[in-house]
Amino acid sequence: MRFFAAFAQIAERLPPFRRDREAAIEALQQALVEKQRRLDEQAVALAHSRKIFDRSSEAARIGVWECSLPDNRLVWTKMVYDLFDMPYDADLDRSEIVKCYSQESLAELGRRRSRAIEERSGFTLDAEIVTPKGNTRWIRITATVECEGDVPVRIFGMKLDITAEKMMFDQIRYLAEFDILTGLPNRAQFQSALQHLPLRTLGGGASALLLIDLDGFKGINDTFGHKAGDECLKETAERLSAACKGADLVARIGGDEFAVLVSGYDTVDSVRALAETIVQCLGRFVEQNGTRILVGASVGVALFDTSLRCDVFVCADSALYKAKTDGKNRFHVHEASEAIDSRKMDAA
Repeated sequence: MRFFAAFAQIAERLPPFRRDREAAIEALQQALVEKQRRLDEQAVALAHSRKIFDRSSEAARIGVWECSLPDNRLVWTKMVYDLFDMPYDADLDRSEIVKCYSQESLAELGRRRSRAIEERSGFTLDAEIVTPKGNTRWIRITATVECEGDVPVRIFGMKLDITAEKMMFDQIRYLAEFDILTGLPNRAQFQSALQHLPLRTLGGGASALLLIDLDGFKGINDTFGHKAGDECLKETAERLSAACKGADLVARIGGDEFAVLVSGYDTVDSVRALAETIVQCLGRFVEQNGTRILVGASVGVALFDTSLRCDVFVCADSALYKAKTDGKNRFHVHEASEAIDSRKMDAA
């Protein structure tokens, strides 16, 4: 106590300016301590935010990237390294990395990147890559060009792994457009293609629709069961595809009904020859446990022509009915002069 009292007495005798200077120094030291405390708190908060970002980025499969211009020096976050199956200490050489992109994706990336730099804008692109480890992935690239004044200095953005999304979308599209059993295009894809097939050409070329209905298929299901029927349909699809190489479309449009669209044939006789080939190709015996059932095909043909008085599908359907009623396992070509029979075809 005597020491502090003595110190206070000495301090009182110090010149006022000296006391003020020491007070200022003390205040400055306290301010520096407070500043450091705040910096430490911010560093902790930043590290925590970075941890959250890294974990969120990993969970969402999103990485951040940037590329300086014009030297193309790359900077990636860890997630981008993971997307490309590259170690975190790998040298980032853009000329090597772009080799991971599929030819189509690389071409589109080049076009959009150049346009974005030229226009000082950005872009989004879904691209296919094959990593150095051989893994195929789809990534969604977003990019923005940064300028200093009017000069582009870097391009940066995010890369998102959309492989699962792409696979799901492709599966949904496949189910919407293809027959699961045979793998052929389904009725929806057939109807779309039917609308775009060209009419008969002035030079004598022919475009045509061929409708095919199996003869004897009902007996396969009734005698051998639906599993045998499914195998019969699969084999039919394979035989039909082989017989119609070069066709615009070979589709399954119903239970045992198939359709073929062709265009650019030199003559109508070429179409007739194709119909005959189909009849010959699809005829065979299906046998189980000593029982044999003959499966054949009836084919109705309609040419695309402005002289048709009704829908080409109706004409082909009528021709198919005529082939059925004339004895099956044959084809018939609809003529413009023929009346359309609206009766339903034999279910067999």
